[in-house]
Amino acid sequence: MDELEIDELLQQLSPEELELLVGDVDPDDSLIPACDRISYKCKKEATGPLDRKKLINHINDQALQEPDRPELVPYVAGTVRGKKWEAPPPPQNEDDDDTDMTQQNTVEVDLDDEMERVLNCATEDEIVDLAAILGFHSMMNQEQYHASLLNKGKPMGMGWGGVTRATKFKPLPEEAPNLLDPVESIKKLKVDDKDTKELNFNNVQNISDEQFHALFAALDGNTKLEVLSMTNTGMSDRHIDELCKSLQVNNALKTLNLETNNISPNGIVRIVDAIGKQHAVEEVRLANQRSSILGNKIEMQLTELVEANPTILRIGLHFEFNDARNRVSRHLQKNLDTFRIGGKPRKPNKAMALLRKGLELLSRRGSKEK
Repeated sequence: MDELEIDELLQQLSPEELELLVGDVDPDDSLIPACDRISYKCKKEATGPLDRKKLINHINDQALQEPDRPELVPYVAGTVRGKKWEAPPPPQNEDDDDTDMTQQNTVEVDLDDEMERVLNCATEDEIVDLAAILGFHSMMNQEQYHASLLNKGKPMGMGWGGVTRATKFKPLPEEAPNLLDPVESIKKLKVDDKDTKELNFNNVQNISDEQFHALFAALDGNTKLEVLSMTNTGMSDRHIDELCKSLQVNNALKTLNLETNNISPNGIVRIVDAIGKQHAVEEVRLANQRSSILGNKIEMQLTELVEANPTILRIGLHFEFNDARNRVSRHLQKNLDTFRIGGKPRKPNKAMALLRKGLELLSRRGSKEK
């Protein structure tokens, strides 16, 4: 029907018929007032302006005055009124459906009489070995699998359907405390004792600042000490100055372990820089310090210092950035290859080093003038 025909039909309807038509069809426009959108029309006259407080009081009074509805079944203690609630059956798992489908799709294997006779007479250990050979790891537990691989006997009390028992914990004795006397060690370093080639101060917590300074000062003229380990001794940046001075002079130390201390990233850079002066230290460990993350600037400085050191073979540090990690590992591999061949690493020429510094200064001056 066209719109003109609909308009002609609506003009022929009476007001009562139009009200019936409007009551059957609700408008979709949300901007129309609610009283015009519903079919119910109240024809009563308004009693007056709305008093919200009075209306609420009237509703409360009416609710209190209205009597309660009588119960159809009176309350009796111990009796259940109505139907008793029963829990619905639990949902069926998908694994059960898969199991049912697997059982339905099971293919029966027809074995020879000889094979059936052998399997019926086989012991549990023989079946375990056969399952291990065929790769059926899900048919046995871990101890049975490893025992079959190692040709060991089955543990006592273990059955084919048994649960794997946990391996008993093997108690180990506590590590004895480090009883190294710092005072005696300092005296041996000062007299350059030939038998003192290694000092282990790991986990020694009672080293004072004066003993730290005396220990590092004794390294200046020592020519016998090769390994110095000071892990977890509470060393911090206030002890670094004396240590760096000794590392720049000492040419006998081969291994330096300073892990698990309170050295800052700048202190790590100073130690690696001091190691590169004599080119004697082959292994240095500086991990697990105050800052777990060194930062890009510190890592680049350490990378340049390591690349300038032709004798270092191992360094214990965590590099976060791939560029620094790859460059350091490549340089260490190069030094290791040189060490395996048997050739001595070539120390940098002082004249070339001075020439490079001069070129750097000239380039900086040129950039400033521009």
